[in-house]
Amino acid sequence: MFKIAFIGAGSLTFTRTLIRDILSVPEFKDIEIALTDINERHLKMVATLCQRDIQANGLKTRLTATLDRRQALRDAKYVVNLARVGGLEAFRLDIEIPLRYGIDQCVGDTLCAGGIMYGQRGIPVVLDFCRDIREVSAPDALFLNYANPNAMLTWAANQYGQVKTIGLCHGVQGGHAQIAAALGLKKEEVDIIAAGINHQTWYIQVRHRGKDLTGQLLEAFEKHPVYRKTEKVRIDMLRRFGYFSTESNGHLSEYVPWYRKRPKEIRKWIDLSSWINGETGGYLRVSEQGRHYFQKEFPRLMKEPPLSYAPENRSQEHGSYIMEALETGRLYRGHFNVVNRGCISNLPEDAVVEVPGYVDANGINIPRVGPLPLGCAAVCNVSINVQRLAVEAAVRGDDFLLRQAMMMDPLTGAVCNPPEIWQMVDELLVAQARWLPQYTRAIREARKRLRRGLAVPVKHYRGAARLSKKKRA
Repeated sequence: MFKIAFIGAGSLTFTRTLIRDILSVPEFKDIEIALTDINERHLKMVATLCQRDIQANGLKTRLTATLDRRQALRDAKYVVNLARVGGLEAFRLDIEIPLRYGIDQCVGDTLCAGGIMYGQRGIPVVLDFCRDIREVSAPDALFLNYANPNAMLTWAANQYGQVKTIGLCHGVQGGHAQIAAALGLKKEEVDIIAAGINHQTWYIQVRHRGKDLTGQLLEAFEKHPVYRKTEKVRIDMLRRFGYFSTESNGHLSEYVPWYRKRPKEIRKWIDLSSWINGETGGYLRVSEQGRHYFQKEFPRLMKEPPLSYAPENRSQEHGSYIMEALETGRLYRGHFNVVNRGCISNLPEDAVVEVPGYVDANGINIPRVGPLPLGCAAVCNVSINVQRLAVEAAVRGDDFLLRQAMMMDPLTGAVCNPPEIWQMVDELLVAQARWLPQYTRAIREARKRLRRGLAVPVKHYRGAARLSKKKRA
């Protein structure tokens, strides 16, 4: 028997999915699960659904829900982070303010101006989580971070939070399925090794029955009837760097400087059949359309049959498999975000990298990958420099480092000059002041400058590929 705590548990679908995954492990029927969130109403709805599922599956698993985070974390052996700091209000500012300066983002939660600011809000809160984990959770508790920007939060938690933290993402699994589909094979027939950094991880080996098919991927994707339209950025990166990247077309397009810097060219690289292919502010739009998701979905879900806890119903999320491997000794292989420590020899030691890992009763074991192909490593190193500056800025409350992170960001630097970046950071700091307590002095000075008027003119720009909020989600 052990305890799992979920922070930011007020997610109607994701929390419920992860609990189903965990309780599908036969040995876990007697564990304790504690849910905590700052939104009492959402937390109660999630707890109600999960409790109903537990009872329907004949389990006596103890489930509690509380607004008291330390109470939820007390004696927890595993802590799962799902929190989004600032919610939709801050997210909207991450997208809309940079647009005034011509920075056209699709997602804005990992890199670029939006991802950097998301990290500034999230890192201090994650460090608070880590303090509570150190003080009240079980000795050597494992912190599983699902929140974005994943690499930045995982970096801060390990280096400054002093809690063993693993970052988890399903990007590798999603790209694995796409590779198999492009090759006309079943996913289980294709063995992959991916390495890089979160959302910029490269499939450095693709094998089928012992034969390496990496060199066949470009032709396969160029001929695929869907992917040749929806994955133009990823295909172009494959063409020019030789390896396929894990992340979606929309995500990848905002991490590099080449595809979103000229408004007239953006439509050439994206497809508007789905937001994830590169729509301007696409993730923000669908998130806002789902603002009332709880109110609409909760009554419907309560009328539907409870979830069935069975091995065949488990999702591809790593979390439950890691816990199962550690507790039962069953071997699990996945791709995890961990401190590099020489795993990828041509990326910095202190960076958080996404690499293969093996888990069993002996722990989480990370093999050495060696060097990435030089071009792939170069792309990752640019982003790592941004991440390091952003993490240090958030920890120290140093707006000088924050501005440097923005300057070094590939897309921001491709679109904006230094005075524009300086002024944009002032606007972002002032607009998000309530979530940035570490920047009190910098925000005060930024307000003074902005009261004197904008020294740099801004645009009333909606983006090159903006869809109406009334469009389908």
